[in-house]
Amino acid sequence: MRTLLLALLLLPNLTHASELQGLLDSYRANAGEAFSAERGATLWQSTWPGAEGTRQCADCHGADLRRSGRHAKTGKTIEPLAPSANPQRLTQRSEMEKWLLRNCKWTLGRPCSDQEKGDLLTYLSTQ
Repeated sequence: MRTLLLALLLLPNLTHASELQGLLDSYRANAGEAFSAERGATLWQSTWPGAEGTRQCADCHGADLRRSGRHAKTGKTIEPLAPSANPQRLTQRSEMEKWLLRNCKWTLGRPCSDQEKGDLLTYLSTQ
């Protein structure tokens, strides 16, 4: 009975992990190297030129990904991005793809490459 209860409690985490892994696997086909949390952190902390000045990911998400952020333009609250603080993060493939597309375009001024997306997701998954 204990084993069954433990398995039921862990099942959602395994499903969510497989969503992230499936997305990483799809990006890996076009990536030049293995994904790196270090490169993801560097990309996260980089400053990019924009129409209204420079931008970086922390402008909206904040320096501490375990805390809520605030959208730089709209002021809307953004829930913590770190899976350690927000277990719903990095759990739905469609959401990850949607936000990577939007946020890369807004922050970097272009879509991220599959290498960059994989590095970012690898970094975020460690938070």
